[in-house]
Amino acid sequence: MSDQAETRECLRIFPHPDSVLPGNFQPQFRVTETNNTISHTVTAAMHPILFTLAVGAVIPTTAPRIIAPPAVVSVRLSEWSVTLTASTVAAGRTTFAISNAGSVPHALEIEGRGLERSSVMLQPGQTDTLRVTLRVGSYELYCPVGSGSHKHLGMLAHLRVTATPAESASGAPPDSRPAANGQAIEVTGGGTVIQILPGPFPFADSAAAVIAMRPADQQADLHHKAEQGPYSNNVAVIHGSAKFSAWDRGATRDSVNGNASFVTQDGARWRLSIDRVQTRDIPFNPRFGGVIMGLYYHGASGAHTPLVPTIKSAVALWAFGHLSRNDVLVSDSAMVHIMLLSRTRRPSDFALTCWDCSKNPIDELQLQITPAPGQPAFDAPGGVLFVNWSRSSGHPLRS
Repeated sequence: MSDQAETRECLRIFPHPDSVLPGNFQPQFRVTETNNTISHTVTAAMHPILFTLAVGAVIPTTAPRIIAPPAVVSVRLSEWSVTLTASTVAAGRTTFAISNAGSVPHALEIEGRGLERSSVMLQPGQTDTLRVTLRVGSYELYCPVGSGSHKHLGMLAHLRVTATPAESASGAPPDSRPAANGQAIEVTGGGTVIQILPGPFPFADSAAAVIAMRPADQQADLHHKAEQGPYSNNVAVIHGSAKFSAWDRGATRDSVNGNASFVTQDGARWRLSIDRVQTRDIPFNPRFGGVIMGLYYHGASGAHTPLVPTIKSAVALWAFGHLSRNDVLVSDSAMVHIMLLSRTRRPSDFALTCWDCSKNPIDELQLQITPAPGQPAFDAPGGVLFVNWSRSSGHPLRS
């Protein structure tokens, strides 16, 4: 071994042959070094001894491995987004500091590369910490509440994990809504047409648990509508037609057009034309820029009114419309909500048949028209218009 060797191993210790180490021996060391010999003079209170350490084979003396502290990513949950303070982290230990900044319960689930971990359910204002070890690859971070409904509503973010530390990208990841790249659909009403009239909601007991989680002012309104509202089994068969087109192009570029005409139970002739979207989100009722495809909501989902069964829609849109009654203009800003949704009513009497209808065929067209804030109620039962086409269809358009 050369004089420049970086490592050494002590093979043997040679004490003085006449040495006896007392039980209270407290050695003190003085170290000297020559080319291949290290001499340690050990001094005790009563008895000096010389130890000679012979140097032979190799012992590692490299510095101990330093374990990097875990990366920390803050996660903000709200209606209806998951916002990360970093969209890229290095592989290894990662701590997610989670806060529910929304007004309904949320949670965080992390999924990817064989990992699936979730936080506890967080009530509004609560926080939690989730510690995981991430491998190189891509991960989804989403809210699993409502059997995935919050994820469908837009509570989904993506995290990229790299082999080496990378500068974190701040802020929310790009819009991960379905169809943000520009899908379009044309919907045509078909089958029996019914007008839904005010009455009790048949699944009020199921809705009660969801209503109880809403703010007090909303609870009062929802309880009233559960007793006498527009989502009832009180229906009348009428006739009419409807055709609408919708373009889902993200949060700011959605568009709609289309027309409907129908004769209600009282013989009034109504015509509707839509040409612009509603975009202002309100709590529990996000409009997603006006148009969204593939939405799972209502009922037990925690989004929109629970006084409609849980459904899956091919398209949901919110628009302003020009509404006339018996050829007289009623409003140039009537508020319109249209869905092509999974079937909620049975064909024999058109009563609501399920609390969770999300797995049924998507062939029911629902049209709801209400007065804009500050405008008078319509001359119709309950002051609103609610019409269903029982066997409808949709097909994609070139966007």
